Amino acid sequence: MGVLARIGAGFRRTGSYFRESWQELKKVKWPTRRELVTYTLVVLITVALLSVFFYVLDIVLGAVVMFIMR
Repeated sequence: MGVLARIGAGFRRTGSYFRESWQELKKVKWPTRRELVTYTLVVLITVALLSVFFYVLDIVLGAVVMFIMR
C-alpha cells in the first residue's frame, strides 16, 4: 500500500468515526433543564460539604501532629 493510499484510508476512517459518533449522539437522552439544575446543585453542595470536612480534618490532624512533636 502506497503512502497516498494510507493517507486516504486514514481520512476515510476519520470521517467514518465522526459519522458514527454523531449517530450515537442522536441516541442520547439528554437531561431536561430541571434535571440539569438539580444535578448541578447536588454536585456543588457535595463539593462544598467535602471541602469543609477536609478543611476541619486538616486542622485537627495538624493540631495532633503539633501536639506529638512537642
